[in-house]
Amino acid sequence: MNKQEISEKLIENHQKFVDYIAGLSEPDFMFSPGGKWTAGQQLKHIVRSVSPLAKALALPKFVPNLLFGKAKRGSADYETLVKNYQTKLAGGGQASGKYIPPEIDFEERENLREKLLSLVSELTAKIEKYSESQLDEYILPHPLLGDLTIREMLYFTIYHVEHHTRATRRNLGK
Repeated sequence: MNKQEISEKLIENHQKFVDYIAGLSEPDFMFSPGGKWTAGQQLKHIVRSVSPLAKALALPKFVPNLLFGKAKRGSADYETLVKNYQTKLAGGGQASGKYIPPEIDFEERENLREKLLSLVSELTAKIEKYSESQLDEYILPHPLLGDLTIREMLYFTIYHVEHHTRATRRNLGK
């Protein structure tokens, strides 16, 4: 995917997620089947996942280079990145630390939806400041997948919200 396609998919997938969340009743929003995350927690998790990426891309480009170095390989394609993530999940990988969401009240839903859409808007604006080659040049750390190029991190972000949309639907039996 090129920059434009990445931005379009980021917007599309996150919009689908927040639209789905917006349509949930309070009981559905708060439902937690067998200790799994509620829809509100899924939403908070996605906000917590997108936020550091938006912040990282807002930094001057030399900062990630100083902190994490440059890629020593090309970016994996979208399908490979997704397969790698699914393999990590199948091996027991899961969210940890600051990415584990607290309980979320129904009253927080709208603020979190707006926050997520704002973050995605910021993120897509920041992508424009990178050339296609720079998306493959700079790396950022991912807590489960290790060092990823910015392009791979964006691929992850596209897939990640799809993954949590499906999980939310599955948890609600929909």
